[in-house]
Parts: sequence; structure tokens; C-alpha cells
Amino acid sequence: MGYGELLIRITVSFFVLFILTRIMGRKEISQMTFSNFVSAIAIGEIAGTLALVPDIKIIYGVIGLVAWSFFTILMALIDLKSKNARIVIEGEPLIVIKKGQIIEKSLRKTRLSVDALNTMLRKKDVFSIADVEFAIFETDGELSVMKKEYKLPATKKDLNIETSEISISPIDAAIVSDGVMDQKNLTKLNIKPEWLEQKLQQAGVQDIRNVLYAEIQQDGNLYINKKNDILH
Repeated sequence: MGYGELLIRITVSFFVLFILTRIMGRKEISQMTFSNFVSAIAIGEIAGTLALVPDIKIIYGVIGLVAWSFFTILMALIDLKSKNARIVIEGEPLIVIKKGQIIEKSLRKTRLSVDALNTMLRKKDVFSIADVEFAIFETDGELSVMKKEYKLPATKKDLNIETSEISISPIDAAIVSDGVMDQKNLTKLNIKPEWLEQKLQQAGVQDIRNVLYAEIQQDGNLYINKKNDILH
């Protein structure tokens, strides 16, 4: 392979990869879940092969990049539209610490050692597992941490400021996603669908399908994000 062909291959590989990356969006960089990670490695490998292996025709390399990118986008669309598919593709967040106690079963599932868990906690400014109310290992490999109440800043309750409802959830919990009730969380929180429908109607939402996201917050309030909300 001469210098001219090498330059052409590198140029084609670069621009095809650049265009496909823009089409696939920022998720490939900012939210590297397991499937994103595998996709990024595979696409990078195909691009490298296209640029440096003369036995592979340029058109075959381009087709390989486009085809893999197409399946990546297809999986992302399925992930977006179906919660069950999202669980299969990306997995579920796992509670690894609850009320200061490590959940060994979850730790084994995440393939984390206690030392690795402690390292992740220190990055969240937590230096003792005993100070953790909940720690959740997210599907992108990040650790979300909620400290115990005595380690948190002053709250409305501490300042004798009344909230609208009593606390019913130890952590903020999603109960509507993409216009669909989360029956699993409703059951865990002992919330009846009728209660949720009443609250939505009080907020001016007549059809749950118009709700993009809703969650029960720790103070018992219901946060609602409608689908037609516009960010400025």
C-alpha cells in the first residue's frame, strides 16, 4: 500500500467516522453504558481496519462502519421506547449499600470489591460506609450516594418549616416514565394508581400519557415533568 492510498484510507475513515459519530449523538461519549462501550470499541476497530489494512476494500470498510452504526442507533431507539428492552440492554441500577450495610449479592453482580466501592465513595466525599443511607451503582458505572440524615445539610424539617405532605419515600423514586406508570415502584411505596391520577389532575394533567417523568420526592411531594414542557 502506497502513501497515496494510505492517505485516502485515513481521510475516508476519519470523515465517515466523524459523520456517523455526529448522527449517533453525544451519548457515545457522555453516557458510556455497557452497550455504548462495546459499540465504541467495535466502530473504532472497524475504522482502524479501514485505514490501515490494504486487503480490505474501502467500500467494505465504509459499509461495515455504517452497518454497525445503524444497529447502534436501532438499539438506542429500542432502549428509548421500551423499558423492558432497556433493562435487557443496559441492565438495572443496583443498590449496593442500604442503611450503612453492604448488599453482598448486589456487590457480586457488579463485580466490585469492597476496596473499589470505598474508592468510589471517597470520590463522592464519603469516607465511611456507615455514613451511607443508600448507594446505587448506576448502569453507566457511576455510583450515586445518599448520606444518612445526620450527615446531610439542614432541611426544612430541621428549621421547623412544614412541607406539603409527609415523607413516604427514603429516596426520590420515579413513578411515571414516558407516560407509563411504574407499577413496581408504586407497589414498593404502597401508592395506589388512583392517588397518582388525582395528584396529576390537581396539577392540570388529564392524561398520564402527557407526562414525560414524575417522581415521589423524599418530602412526599410529587414532581411532574410534562411532555410539552419547553426548556429555555
